[in-house]
Amino acid sequence: MKLLQNKVAIITGASRGIGKGIAIKFAEQGCNIAFTFLSSVEKAKAFETELATTYGIKVKGYQSDAADFKAAEQLVNDVVAEFGTVDVLVNNAGITRDTLLMRMTEQQWDEVMNANLKSVFNLTKAVQRPMLKARSGSIINMSSVVGVKGNAGQANYSASKAGIIGFTKSVALELGSRNIRSNAIAPGFIETEMTDALDEKVVQQWRDTIPLKRGGSAEDVANLTLFLASDMSAYITGQCINVCGGMLT
Repeated sequence: MKLLQNKVAIITGASRGIGKGIAIKFAEQGCNIAFTFLSSVEKAKAFETELATTYGIKVKGYQSDAADFKAAEQLVNDVVAEFGTVDVLVNNAGITRDTLLMRMTEQQWDEVMNANLKSVFNLTKAVQRPMLKARSGSIINMSSVVGVKGNAGQANYSASKAGIIGFTKSVALELGSRNIRSNAIAPGFIETEMTDALDEKVVQQWRDTIPLKRGGSAEDVANLTLFLASDMSAYITGQCINVCGGMLT
C-alpha cells in the first residue's frame, strides 16, 4: 500500500522547485493532486499530463493566486467539487524581494507578506471546512531557516517565514481535537532552478559552511513533506522541522 493512496492534496506553487518535487513525491505514493500556479499555463499543463501518465493519478492544475482571499476560497471549493475532499494541504507558494531594510519599500514588504504569509492564512482557513467534516487532515506550511534565525537583507522574507511558524503552532492547538495536524518545514540552502543561475564559486562557499557539505535537494524537502502528510506522522503536530544539513545546529 502506498503512503498516500487515494488521498487528495492541494499543493500551492508546484510548477517548479520544491513544490514540483513535492508533487512528484506525492504522485509516486498514489496521491491525487490539485496544484496551483500563477503564470506558466503551458508549463503547468505539461506537468499535469506528466504526473497523470507517469503515475496514473488524478491531477489538475489551477491558475490561482494564493494571496487572494476569495481566490483561495474558490480554489478549495473547486477542488472539493472535483476531487470530493482535501486530505492534505501544502502551503508552498512564496516569493522573495531581498534588500536591506534601509532600502526596502512598503511595496516590497507588502508583496512578500501577502504571497508568503497571507496565502497560508487564506488556504488554511478555506481548507478547514472539508477537513473538519472529515475529522482528519494534515496541513504543512513551508517556512525557512531564516524564519528561525533571521538573515540580513531579508527582513521581509524572514518575518513572513517566522510568522508561518507561529501560525502553524496556533492552528495545531486549535484543530488538534478534530484530528487535524499542522506542521511547518524550514528548508535551508536548497539547490533548485533558482540557485542554478548563481555563480558556482558562491554556491560552493555556501556548501562549505554546511556540516553535511552539500546543498539540499527538492527531494530532501519532499521526503519530509511526504512523512508529515502520511499516517506515519499521526502523532506529530505543532512542530517546525529544519531540513538544512545541520546549518542551524
